[in-house]
Amino acid sequence: MDTPTHTSGPIGITSGPDGALWFTENYAGNIGRVTTGGDFTEFAVPTDDAEPGHITTGPDGALWFTEATGDKIGRITTSGVITEYALPNAGSYPWGITAGPDGALWFVETIGNKIGRITTSGTITEYALPTSDAYPMRITAGPDGNLWFTESFVGKIGQITPDGDITEFAIPSSGATPIGITTGPDGDLWYADANGKVGSVTTDGDFTEYSIDDPNAFPWGITSGSDGRLWVTEQLGNAAASVTTSGIIIEYNMPTSLAGPFDITSGPDDNVWLTENYVDQIAKVTL
Repeated sequence: MDTPTHTSGPIGITSGPDGALWFTENYAGNIGRVTTGGDFTEFAVPTDDAEPGHITTGPDGALWFTEATGDKIGRITTSGVITEYALPNAGSYPWGITAGPDGALWFVETIGNKIGRITTSGTITEYALPTSDAYPMRITAGPDGNLWFTESFVGKIGQITPDGDITEFAIPSSGATPIGITTGPDGDLWYADANGKVGSVTTDGDFTEYSIDDPNAFPWGITSGSDGRLWVTEQLGNAAASVTTSGIIIEYNMPTSLAGPFDITSGPDDNVWLTENYVDQIAKVTL
């Protein structure tokens, strides 16, 4: 499904509270909405060149998103009203975002090397990572009441409590580059490793890793599907892959060549939806 705006550069995607899918248009500076029937609406982000990155549904019934180069966190109602909150420091590059167990939104500052928290009224708190230049990418709420995030440049998975206490766990394999992260149906945290793997980690820090056939597939996004499997995007492999909790991987090629599948989410229709960044499309995998 083509986005209405050409060269929109869709990246983040999530299921909204209104039964539609909501996504970011990184190049065009829009927030997009698409129904399960394929009807699109776009809303312009007020800040020019904000480069919206990722998006999640908040506890207040609105959608919350990051503005990577705008150094802001945005909020959009389902009717399209946008409010923006500036981060304390320029050059923070907020990227992944998720709703936390404490009623706030939690996000990563990829260049700022911090984890951020914003209340639904806009109060921001930041927590510096123990490891320098960790390059945090994505964050998710864990089954243990904490937040879990990836540290792409240093091959670690991090945990932060709602009070801001951080623990880091090193991935065993050399060259690990974790990007996406989600809670799996087995109660473990699952992550996409751009180094050609998909991995899981228990809340105690025990890792299991599974290799994808193509080591250059560049796994990026990951989500739990309604079918009890994990679903992963392969950005350079141009595929979506399903992964069982026992590590069986099946790959499905994108119909469009060089589509650049990025983020992925479980939709309100129990199918899996993903963004195709290179070709300005939203795709659905029917389960």
